[in-house]
Amino acid sequence: MSSLPIYFDYAATTPVDERVIAAMVDCLGVGGNFANPASSSHGFGRSARMAVEQARRQVAELVGCTPESLVWTSGATESNNLAIKGLMQGMPDTRRHLITSRLEHKAVLDTVSQLEQQGLAVTWLEPDGDGLIQPQQVIEALREDTALVSLMMVNNELGTLTDIATIGEAVRRHGALLHVDAAQATGKCVIDLGVLAVDLMSFSAHKTYGPKGIGALYVGERARELLQAQIHGGGHERGLRSGTLATHQIVGMGAAYALAGEKMADETARIGTLSRQLREGLLALPGVRLNGSAGQRIPHTLNLLVDQPQFSSERIAGSLALSSTSACNSAAAGPSHVLRALGLDDAQAARSIRLSLGRYTTTEEVEAAIQAIRQAVTREASPWG
Repeated sequence: MSSLPIYFDYAATTPVDERVIAAMVDCLGVGGNFANPASSSHGFGRSARMAVEQARRQVAELVGCTPESLVWTSGATESNNLAIKGLMQGMPDTRRHLITSRLEHKAVLDTVSQLEQQGLAVTWLEPDGDGLIQPQQVIEALREDTALVSLMMVNNELGTLTDIATIGEAVRRHGALLHVDAAQATGKCVIDLGVLAVDLMSFSAHKTYGPKGIGALYVGERARELLQAQIHGGGHERGLRSGTLATHQIVGMGAAYALAGEKMADETARIGTLSRQLREGLLALPGVRLNGSAGQRIPHTLNLLVDQPQFSSERIAGSLALSSTSACNSAAAGPSHVLRALGLDDAQAARSIRLSLGRYTTTEEVEAAIQAIRQAVTREASPWG
């Protein structure tokens, strides 16, 4: 019997699907697609290039865009940096205002903060009590000099959904551009960039059963002529991101996104059932309540406050692998900026836990999680300790 805890941290990262691993391995050896896909004109290079472009088509199919509008990056963090810095560098001096929210991933928060220190005007939107940024807030924040709005589609800590469709239409009518971090959304909810009024969208492979170290940025027509490269040295990816392409990682992302498209409907329904089981079991415990909207959310992620002063997630660390803070925030060792933005104090944020479910979560694991947390909660609530 394994001594490892049960994994409930899919929002931090997912295991690579075995079928994705097999596709990646085929790119590594002398008999595979190991050659340089960008600059080699011989047969090995052409074969690698074909594999890269097939992966680009697979990613494009999942998110509803043309393959040519996707730029390979090292992950969503780089995609966010390229989208925000690259767009603002290409904007005229009359457009120096950016809108974002306090709920964003650190890859957006830190990037925007750096630009703000350099003189960019920034409006920081505060979430409502459900952990949502409402379209009306964005509309009211738009100014004549607004260049870009940057918001995430699915919050990585809460699992809440932003109404990107409504926000996108309002931003486009205004004349500004919209960037969306969709790292937590792929394979969990439908994305159709042929319909959404979105100009830039960031993707990551490792949140969707693909490898770490690879991602993509969707660049729509309105953003293409404005976006400035952040990595130079060869003009790869139509001049937007230089560097030798990592064929095995790109192929892995393509395979992972293809699988996500095939499995999304059935997988979301199954995870929805497990999530209801977990949520009902935990909310029945004393002092436990949900952080974030109860309705406008994906089922994959639950964030719960255990409102008992002595509760500690260390009590369950041996049996459950989950997050007491998001992976993007753990290096700071402070309270979650997302939970603080919701109005929780430091003590409440410290007593909150995130459980995220995924492809390999079972009914038995969900029941084991309920039992482990119930034991920790009731023990903490007992005067006998």
